[in-house]
Amino acid sequence: MAAVLRKLSRRNILLFLSILGPGIITANVDNDAGGITTYSLAGARYGYGLLWMMLPTMAALVVVQEMCARMGAVTGKGLSDLIRERFGVGVTFYVMIALYLTNLGNTVSEFAGIAASLEIFGVSRFISVPLSAAAVWLLIVKGSYRIVEKVFLFACLIYLAYPLAAILAKPDWMEVARAAVVPDIRWDGGYVTMMIAMVGTTIAPWMQFYQQATVVEKGITREQYAFARLDVIVGCFLAIVVAFFIVASCAAAIHQQGLTVETAADAAQALAPAAGPYATLLFAVGLFNASLFAACVLPLSTAYYICEGMGWELGVDKSFREAPQFFGLFTLSIVLSALVIMVPDAPLLAIMYLSQVVNGAVLPAVLVLMLLIVNDRRIMGAFVNGPAFNAVSWFTVGVVTLLTLILTADAVWPGFMELILPKG
Repeated sequence: MAAVLRKLSRRNILLFLSILGPGIITANVDNDAGGITTYSLAGARYGYGLLWMMLPTMAALVVVQEMCARMGAVTGKGLSDLIRERFGVGVTFYVMIALYLTNLGNTVSEFAGIAASLEIFGVSRFISVPLSAAAVWLLIVKGSYRIVEKVFLFACLIYLAYPLAAILAKPDWMEVARAAVVPDIRWDGGYVTMMIAMVGTTIAPWMQFYQQATVVEKGITREQYAFARLDVIVGCFLAIVVAFFIVASCAAAIHQQGLTVETAADAAQALAPAAGPYATLLFAVGLFNASLFAACVLPLSTAYYICEGMGWELGVDKSFREAPQFFGLFTLSIVLSALVIMVPDAPLLAIMYLSQVVNGAVLPAVLVLMLLIVNDRRIMGAFVNGPAFNAVSWFTVGVVTLLTLILTADAVWPGFMELILPKG
């Protein structure tokens, strides 16, 4: 019996390792330049006060991403494909347009992160951005899916720079543990805005489309779904752990020193006085890795969901001749984003601002469409949500939708948060 269990366990481990990828990659890419900036500012401005949000945020992320993995494994189709079949071309078209705009703005922010991180080491953006854009293009266009996935998984390992930076920052670990489980809710505009931003940067529309598309391209089936679900859970856990340590390190080294920062690059440099130059090095390397990683995945997700929605050939394993629209859209996103960063006095803040507004408007609609699809027995059969999971899913969607709408309102009408809440 013991021998049988060992063999079964070994087989399951090998099967899980063969499935591993879409969930871990998608969740970790969300710790991109925008995400790292948000978590850095959360720690720098509010200390350990927002660490309690990590557990509920991870639960929400797991719920949303698990449904995508399940839909991809059961139907063998991407989310755009299912939206077109279930709701028609009209709905699909408007969702695609909105997603393209927000992804383009987010990709610009990734190249801004590349430029900012390497400028810490004295490398001009006129060198770092073109070289990075070329490297991203060559990896995706010339590489196979297997090679690309291995590179992405390796990039996930570099996120270990943030826990190491946190250790060097020497936070009060007892206070960190207490803050992680005891909510410290402050009803003032700035604090609530940061709460919403943390949720918004953790759950983004591109994630659902990218993960489901990669589940399909990897050939994961309903028989392997349990392993795909584990991949999602592991990925979400690792992503939140990284975010947790970013907040903790900035709280210890920046907030407690009374310093002020505005970007993730500022946070990296501000770590040096309290945590030493190695912490700055680790933080900057982490920012570069995250930005370059996301600069690969975000344009790739754009190509996936537009080609799915339009019924065009797609896939990293295809050649440019076999899937011209897929690689053409990917190339266009890379070129436009890199060029924007190269333009002197480019309105980067305005571009990021607009992308977040569009992101906020699209996310609730995407989540509702997902839930309608995952509960349709004609599409999902026996893999529809059960009553308990539906309750959790709809509650998650409701909370995420409410927070996203509030954040969008504050972005459209600056000062909206202060009108509904007192200023702390």
